[in-house]
Amino acid sequence: MYDIVVVGGGPAGLCAAIYARRANKSVLILEKDAFGGQIVFSPKVENYPGYESLSGSELADKLVSHALGQGADVEVETVIRVRDEGSVKVVETESGTEYECRAVILANGARHRHLGLPNEEKYIGDGISFCAVCDGAFYKNKTVALVGGGNSALQEAILLSEGCKKVYVIQNLDFLTGERRLEEILRKRGNVEILTGTVVAEIPSDMTEFERIVIRRVADGAEQTLNVDGMFVAIGLVPENGAFADVATLDPAGYFASGEDCTTVSSGIFVAGDCRAKGVRQVSTATSDGAVAAIAACRYIDSL
Repeated sequence: MYDIVVVGGGPAGLCAAIYARRANKSVLILEKDAFGGQIVFSPKVENYPGYESLSGSELADKLVSHALGQGADVEVETVIRVRDEGSVKVVETESGTEYECRAVILANGARHRHLGLPNEEKYIGDGISFCAVCDGAFYKNKTVALVGGGNSALQEAILLSEGCKKVYVIQNLDFLTGERRLEEILRKRGNVEILTGTVVAEIPSDMTEFERIVIRRVADGAEQTLNVDGMFVAIGLVPENGAFADVATLDPAGYFASGEDCTTVSSGIFVAGDCRAKGVRQVSTATSDGAVAAIAACRYIDSL
């Protein structure tokens, strides 16, 4: 039996593991995808204390190495449920393996939000991507669209503009919501065209390969076809907390309804990171949650 099982291997979960191990608690991290979480897909991180600039994958590697160096165990597993059996918690996985522990930290993050258009799923991974770091190289000297206007979207667009022939930035609002500095960099790129007040209206179904999209101006409904070789979507994240609704209350948006103390309605079950209802979702706030949740979990275990 472990002292603590951490569900999710992003910055929040990894930081929680580091703090728990330093408190001499046995820790298992369960992650279904890539260790490091969404930060892995960020081409450049310039707001994490101690590092003026590094890629998201580099920061993720450092966090993973730190957690492993402290002695945390890791397994690649998809968690489907957590059973609260009082002083013992049971973490169930898709593979059928169950892990017993004294406390659980849910740091399962969130997934990329989709546009919700017909034919979108058909082209994901074959024309539609959510990660310029992962797939941008496939579009060198080609034309792409980038949907979104926040910090992550602008960073993705900057990265794409370094290798693509043309980058269309499509934002549904009349302005970009990312940092002004990032916007200024983009506006100086001759191969970038920013289309605000515009949405992707259609992904045509008659394409043998991804080659165009239909966009629509919000103000007057005017439509236009853009010939693009690919489309990158960066419009935020969606929590995947439904499997844990019986042990942790969800807010109307599906995030864990937990405050800064990272506690839940279930004693011994804590939450941390992007899966929690919060006003700011940054890697620094995720690691902060991880530290808070780990300390709370350790205190809970010590009180048993």
